[in-house]
Amino acid sequence: MVMRIMGGVNSCHKGDPMKPGQKLVGAILAAGKGSRLQPLSEAYPKPLLPICNKPIVGYQLDYMKGLGITDVYIVVGELGDMFERQFGDGSGYGMKLHYLTQESQLGIAHAVMKLEQYISSPFMLFLGDIFIISHTLDDMVKQWRDHGCDAVLAVKPDTPDNIMRNFAIVLNDGGRVTRVIEKPRYPVNDLKGCGIYLFDVSIFDAIRRTPRTAMRDEYEITESIQIYIEDGHPVYVSHALDDDINITFPEDMIDCCIREMKHRGVDKIIGTDAFIRSDPEIKWSVIGDNAVIDGDGPIEECVVFPNTRVMKEGPIKRMIFTPEYELKF
Repeated sequence: MVMRIMGGVNSCHKGDPMKPGQKLVGAILAAGKGSRLQPLSEAYPKPLLPICNKPIVGYQLDYMKGLGITDVYIVVGELGDMFERQFGDGSGYGMKLHYLTQESQLGIAHAVMKLEQYISSPFMLFLGDIFIISHTLDDMVKQWRDHGCDAVLAVKPDTPDNIMRNFAIVLNDGGRVTRVIEKPRYPVNDLKGCGIYLFDVSIFDAIRRTPRTAMRDEYEITESIQIYIEDGHPVYVSHALDDDINITFPEDMIDCCIREMKHRGVDKIIGTDAFIRSDPEIKWSVIGDNAVIDGDGPIEECVVFPNTRVMKEGPIKRMIFTPEYELKF
């Protein structure tokens, strides 16, 4: 069962990386149903999908650990028990993990409010379905210190189409955020918000006053941030990400794995104890742990989940194989 947390957390420790007497903690929002990811989302929470044989949340925990974060709160949904089975109490990561359940999915801001009673110091927030590549995530903490601000938003220059699917950010001449616009129809610049945030706990006051939006009838975190800005809180940005991918549709997994392989400088990844019967050519593909490949044809741009048997003969391209499903794109 998903653990229930009782009481708050005392996170004031001298010498921590934020302001004196404060400790940076982590939060991951992983309760989304991923309806556009079906049928995969029927068996796997989106944040647990394996990218190059490691769940998305596993990468996020690694990034947080690199920032010195040792306490992480994970907001989970209907398949929440799978997170505890995967990560346990976090001791394997040198962390302490806490699991909270969001029964109704009413938007990101609604999920963040689940954290208020447990967090009493600045926190790094990841959306659990965002896969990132970053060499300089600590720049978010640097921006926080340099500007003495109350929030830092990870941003990246991107195409208008990608900005329209995420959110736009407008800065003044001093680099301070003046506006955030959820899924803008007409982006005003090339700056895209990436779903990684560093917040002071005062953000909860803004979230508490956030109305449901007309567009999606949800409590949007961008609306909360805009209220926060208008209340006079200084908000800045960080260009800390080399790449970011929102896993929305099943085929996004393939593209995400290819980008991570390119980042690593390899064109295939073969998992532990995988058995490949006839040594087919494998390119831009990931074979999971304990997987079995019985065919002899070339395999290109495919993802084979752990503990999956592939019995397809001939060339295989742009496919995902799981113990439950066989998907072609």
